[in-house]
Amino acid sequence: MKLQTQSFALNLLPSPKFCKPIPPKRDPIFSLRCSVSTPLTATTNHQLSASSHKPFPAEVSRSIMELSSVGTLSTLTRDGWPLGVGVRFAVDGDGTPVLCLNRALSPDKRSALHVQLEQCGLRTPQCTIQGSIARPGDDLALKRLSATWRKKFGEEVEEDSLYVVAVDRVLQMEDFMEDGIWVASADYKNASPDPLRDVAEDIVNQINANNMEDIFRFCNVYVDLDFVVSETKMIWMDRLGFDLRVWSPRGVYDVRIPFPMEVTDEKGAKSSFNGMSQLAWEVEKSYCPADFNKVKLLKPVVGSSQKGRGQ
Repeated sequence: MKLQTQSFALNLLPSPKFCKPIPPKRDPIFSLRCSVSTPLTATTNHQLSASSHKPFPAEVSRSIMELSSVGTLSTLTRDGWPLGVGVRFAVDGDGTPVLCLNRALSPDKRSALHVQLEQCGLRTPQCTIQGSIARPGDDLALKRLSATWRKKFGEEVEEDSLYVVAVDRVLQMEDFMEDGIWVASADYKNASPDPLRDVAEDIVNQINANNMEDIFRFCNVYVDLDFVVSETKMIWMDRLGFDLRVWSPRGVYDVRIPFPMEVTDEKGAKSSFNGMSQLAWEVEKSYCPADFNKVKLLKPVVGSSQKGRGQ
């Protein structure tokens, strides 16, 4: 994977500039008094996919691993058969999985750890880490990993039962039945988990519960559609934007709407959403012209067309 280093500034959606003072009808959690987010210079740990305005698969994988605590560990038995068992895990500073095991392992240390993250009942991104399972190298590493486990689960662990999975490569998938993307070990370790990962689910749930009118308006104002939207919901939010699920008589689609600029925390995400909502309202009411390029690419949802509907 070739990573790109550049400043983040989208031309797709302008920073909100209100043409006429309009009292916003906003849920209290999205107060316009939130500070406006500011652009950051991308580093090797925060990279941007310029073509889709989405985090790179390495960053998504790191976020999945940080947010999850259980997965399926597959190893080879002594007679050569693969065996998958559910395990708890933590991750250290570079994303290496830390496991607590109480069973004998095969001399063949090749393994795979499969982890899934359900996003608002609509999508399940996944990553599978391939590598070799082994004991930590020294006492210092054992103490560090014990501390990692204690921080994750709030419990002490027998150091003799600690193992790590040395990451060789990672397969990242956006959802069930989707094609995966292979991520190199170095890209995975150098990536940073998304800064909104711990608050994204709460923000999305609040928006879907209290700001549905805004979500419909986003579809009509920011997305280039040639059909009527019958239902829509937000799926997830990250530092670069958010994904919507759109139902229509023609089918079910996912659409990516980027923020005007990268955000780094909950306050910035709410501020950006609020500003985009205000701008969309003004465009819809003809107080402002739609002087921006609309999102054109819609991704058909693979699988059941009713997935997540009515939830």
